[in-house]
Amino acid sequence: MDKDVERYIRNWRDEQDGAALYAGLARAETDPVRQDLFLQLSQAELSHAAHWRGKLDEAGVGVGAHVPGLRTRMLVWLARRFGLRFVLPVLATAEFADRDKYAGQPDAEALSGEERSHAAIIEAVNRPGGHVGADIARAERWHGRGSGNELRAAVLGANDGLVSSLCLVMGVAGAGASSNTILLTGLAGLIAGAVSMALGEWLSVTNAREFATSRVAQERQELEENPEAERKELALIFQAKGLAREDAQRVARDMMRDRDTALDTLTREELGIDPAEMGGNPWSAAAVSFVLFAAGAIFPVLPFFFSGGLAGAAWSLALSALGLGAIGLATSLFSGRGVVYSVLRQIAIGAAAACVTYGSGALIGVSIS
Repeated sequence: MDKDVERYIRNWRDEQDGAALYAGLARAETDPVRQDLFLQLSQAELSHAAHWRGKLDEAGVGVGAHVPGLRTRMLVWLARRFGLRFVLPVLATAEFADRDKYAGQPDAEALSGEERSHAAIIEAVNRPGGHVGADIARAERWHGRGSGNELRAAVLGANDGLVSSLCLVMGVAGAGASSNTILLTGLAGLIAGAVSMALGEWLSVTNAREFATSRVAQERQELEENPEAERKELALIFQAKGLAREDAQRVARDMMRDRDTALDTLTREELGIDPAEMGGNPWSAAAVSFVLFAAGAIFPVLPFFFSGGLAGAAWSLALSALGLGAIGLATSLFSGRGVVYSVLRQIAIGAAAACVTYGSGALIGVSIS
């Protein structure tokens, strides 16, 4: 069978399964707003299926009546038996994974944007908090900020530096190296690790910005070429947030009068991108990563400026334990664990790593000798 025909059949079946799934969820839903939303999504999937049915007709290939797959039937049964909240996380994950499934198919460009929109809609339905009503009409930013991600990144960066430097210093100390050698090795490891972390962060943020820019440009093009489809996407997103269908359509129409506002909303909700940040500043991210890694890595090295031998190693362990305790304290702020538990766990993990590397260094040192 021709590869294109196989693809048409696979896409047709996927869209038919999606239509059957959303229709089943609509039957299981008691909220009339969301019930209507799922019915609209089902109709959208049927229109996508009709697109591929047309391709098959052009190729002279007939397909019979569609029977929903086992996964679709199971999800519908679970939704009717245990409620939509039981299956929505699974559905949101699947829609997110499939949102770019048509990206590499030139004959499906018109469908690609709608698939991304469906992923954003299901994410909105699945998001805790449910209906936000008037907040949507005011076009507020729905994606919360200040969730602790910055603190988490800072703590993990310092922890990486401290643990890797501690292991390096203890490994060299275990091999019986002199204090000067341990100090030189520790400083070299600090600089190398910090530079590596900074470069990795710069590349990561730069790539994220470039990818975000291309996605926003694609969304802008879709908004210019097919404004009616984008208006429907906006209306569905608003409805998923809790607005009634008529209100959602009215808000979408009003928003489409200002294309910049519409693009901003679609970028945030459909693509999950903040246009004001576009992934962040790569240079500041690299600088912060360098400083945080170095700040953690200096703890095990610092005592060897003033001491050596077992005394230097003891001071290194003591300062490292102090730093690990501070990191454990910080992690308790966003992990939900108790302070004592977090501190002791962090110190125990660091001590175990130090013991392993010290013992490995001692074995290697004896072997070389």
